[in-house]
Amino acid sequence: MEKNDYKLIKKAIKGNKKAFERLLKKNYEQIYRTAYLYVHNKEDALDIVQEATYQALISIHTLKHPEYFMTWFTKIIIRCAGQVLSRRKNIISLTEGISFKLNSDIGVVDNDSLYIIEAIGKLKENYRTPIILFYYHDYSIKTISKIMNIPEGTVKTYLSRGKAELKKKFERERSYG
Repeated sequence: MEKNDYKLIKKAIKGNKKAFERLLKKNYEQIYRTAYLYVHNKEDALDIVQEATYQALISIHTLKHPEYFMTWFTKIIIRCAGQVLSRRKNIISLTEGISFKLNSDIGVVDNDSLYIIEAIGKLKENYRTPIILFYYHDYSIKTISKIMNIPEGTVKTYLSRGKAELKKKFERERSYG
């Protein structure tokens, strides 16, 4: 974390809305991508970002450790995404024209990437969350454990089982496709 980010977070915790806004702008791509990976459509992802932003703004004063701002905010996003998914009761499959980047190295989303995103969306939530946090956000097992409020061993198990399910789905697709 940059020293400037730490100062912004401290100001935001003290109630500085401009500092909070700057933090959001700086981390917007990661925030939006996390929401999108859960709901697979722009409108719901934007709703999640908006709701998570509101919840974060009204509760930022409770953040005890500024260095965990993004971990804390990611937890709020996941909770908001879970609420949207529970209301919907099923996941809408990806549509044509997806235009976000999976990570900064990828300029074009190919068919395999689309398939992986769709497959991740179909995983059980307890497998999906660690996969997204570990592979798309590069969070450590320890950090994921804190976000999900589960032991590190359970995170490892969920990652392993999630990867195994994805591998099975991918192998099935390859053998039928």
